Amino acid sequence: MPKPNPVPVTPEQLPELARAVLKADRFPILATVDGDQPRARPITATWTDGFTVYFANLKRFHKTQEIAANAKVELCFLDKNDDQVRLTGVAELVTDRATQEEAFTRDALLRQYLRSPDNPEFTLYRIRPTRVRFMREWALDYFEIPL
Repeated sequence: MPKPNPVPVTPEQLPELARAVLKADRFPILATVDGDQPRARPITATWTDGFTVYFANLKRFHKTQEIAANAKVELCFLDKNDDQVRLTGVAELVTDRATQEEAFTRDALLRQYLRSPDNPEFTLYRIRPTRVRFMREWALDYFEIPL
């Protein structure tokens, strides 16, 4: 099997290519830390603002306790071409009502299952990136995205 020959990427293209991967992936993988054990699971990214990611969660899910103990997380986004974005950052609990309501406006699943931000199970997180990397399928090299 011949080695793949990925399409070259210029530095100017990187932010837009990376944002397209974020938009394309419905279920990015969230990695958290549980003591000394990494944990990874798919989540639904409710929305993105540049490279800041918002996602809803249920308080009873174990990742709630994991994030409370160690807010350092990483998200991996993958598109249908297997291009990927790794977003490293810190998850913070979003408590302002306007942003919580925006989550319900944007996300039909939230409206269907939790009905409103008043649901006691509802939590909303914002991940502000400290590092963003893009990799073209099989390129085997990550490109740093300037923040």
